[in-house]
Amino acid sequence: MGLFDSNSKKEQVPKKIRPTVVKTQNVAKEIADIARKNNVNPNTLDFDILEILTYTRINRDKSETDWEEVSAAEVHQLDDASAILNQNFQIKQVYEVEIYTKENKDVFKNFHAAIGANATKCKVYLSIKAGSEAVGNPRFEEDFLNYINKSKIRAGILVNIFDEMVKEVVSKVSALAKVDGNIKYDNNQTILIADAYEPTPTINDEFIIHYNKNSSSTSGSDRVDYSKRGFINSVLEGDILMEYIKPKKGKPGRNCRGEFLEPLEPQIKNIPNFSVDDTIEIVDNKDNIAYRAKTNGYISLEANVYKIKSEMDVGEVTFKSTGSISTGLNSDVSLSVKENDYQKDAIGTGMEVEVSEIEIKGSVGPNAKISAKKATVEGQTHKTSQIRANDLTINVHKGLAIGDNIKITRLELGVVEGKKVEIAQALGGNIRAKDIEIGLCASHVKATASRLIEIKKLQGSENIFTIDPLVQKDKKEGLNENQNEINELRVSVTEIKKEIDRYKKLVQDNQTAFNEVKQRLIHYKKNGIQMPSSFVAKYKQFYKTQEHLENITNEYNVKNDKLLLLTTKTASFQDNIVDARIINRDKWIGHNEIIFKLIKPPIQLVYKPREGSPDKMFAVVEVEEGVFEIQAVRD
Repeated sequence: MGLFDSNSKKEQVPKKIRPTVVKTQNVAKEIADIARKNNVNPNTLDFDILEILTYTRINRDKSETDWEEVSAAEVHQLDDASAILNQNFQIKQVYEVEIYTKENKDVFKNFHAAIGANATKCKVYLSIKAGSEAVGNPRFEEDFLNYINKSKIRAGILVNIFDEMVKEVVSKVSALAKVDGNIKYDNNQTILIADAYEPTPTINDEFIIHYNKNSSSTSGSDRVDYSKRGFINSVLEGDILMEYIKPKKGKPGRNCRGEFLEPLEPQIKNIPNFSVDDTIEIVDNKDNIAYRAKTNGYISLEANVYKIKSEMDVGEVTFKSTGSISTGLNSDVSLSVKENDYQKDAIGTGMEVEVSEIEIKGSVGPNAKISAKKATVEGQTHKTSQIRANDLTINVHKGLAIGDNIKITRLELGVVEGKKVEIAQALGGNIRAKDIEIGLCASHVKATASRLIEIKKLQGSENIFTIDPLVQKDKKEGLNENQNEINELRVSVTEIKKEIDRYKKLVQDNQTAFNEVKQRLIHYKKNGIQMPSSFVAKYKQFYKTQEHLENITNEYNVKNDKLLLLTTKTASFQDNIVDARIINRDKWIGHNEIIFKLIKPPIQLVYKPREGSPDKMFAVVEVEEGVFEIQAVRD
């Protein structure tokens, strides 16, 4: 905060007063009193420091002792911590000054600065405003030190105590004034000119709940999303759930005015009054007590006892009842949703659930999203719902299901993406997986697999069964990345090969000349003759050519080997299609299509089994080199 501004507005024609010498602890008050008595503006007055007297004392048994003067030589020793931080120690300064009317010849009349301090007044700064300037002179260093000390005295700040840095500050500024003839500040600048003993703040006790910090959610417009209000607070093993900050009285200090700063007594209002079971560890540290989770799950408070549980039953998950529930896939939380009324949704509209395991007795509503490691839906899913789980079981599916192992009793125009998919009855829908097994296949089913499609019973038509090695997203991305790298390597290998051929020719054309130069150099060296610089230069040039040829040849071999490896890898994507099968254990009826997608060449083979055909198993066969077709094969 600003305590004193050294450049207040002046009167145009100030009334002069008789110079007055006073001894005081408060120079600013004396200036104000003299100005009032002489009916002048205090801002027109200034003062010179004639003497600074420093006094100390140590009171005993609450009684005051006499002040003792400290010599100028001993003043800088007064900032010793053992004495300064003694609450019975006191210090004061008395200033003998001469107060007079300001004159226009003041060196610092255009130097706009103010003394400021932090809240405790333990750190004091000289704040210089942009545009400030002062003209240099032979006595500038002494004048500037005097300017700082006067500013401190006006603000009630002790001089020559806690201000060891002032000497260096004055020296640097004076050096600039000496070199340039004057100093000018284009920007605001703040300089530390006193640094006393900052007290250590007292710490009041505090109880912090960590486990629910992520329970509130905001949307992009910073509005609270009440659908995600943290019905369950999930925790992981090792998480700090709660924390009690122990009260601690601070340490005393003393500021740049010499005032002793006594710390407050700590307030104690938050001592824990609950208990925990064996799922929570209590860690008693010096400064706090931490409550740490010993297992995964969610935090529960029952009869004033905190515990971590892993299983929870709810009637329904709706905006009104619970809001969205998110504990994380690795939380080990198992959720059972009991609502099974076919007229109600167990998972309500727009709800999001993320747990380790979930068992849904009823149905999943519109725009609901469910993520788990293991999920079971005993009702049906809405066409706009999404469910993701490694192991996923659904009774009636109409929405989007993504997982590793998926089992569906009845598919009704839904979308299924997995690794292994088993569907008891498919009434339309889109299935994409590595292996697909359909018990009863009706009509309008699109099944795409990378290895196997097996139909137990076919009762409809307009179905499309496709083998595509790149059906899984990671395979397609892998091929694209592989192909991009192959293309880049082919360009690089071609360019390096051209450079190798050019350097090989260069070496061959100059080999004879090189050998001749080499022999001459050997002869010169053997006979102690100084070697001609032109011969040496030619030798080095040819040697560098051979060295470069060797380096680019090695680079070519490395990149060519990598190109061969990647080309082989690309071919392996296609090799899988030879072993892929489409099987219909029943007779073919209606109009259906079998498709095999090749990678190289990038073609699509289509086969339409005739109605009544007894052929069961189909594969892609290379009938001659580079020519493929779909054929019925034996097991």
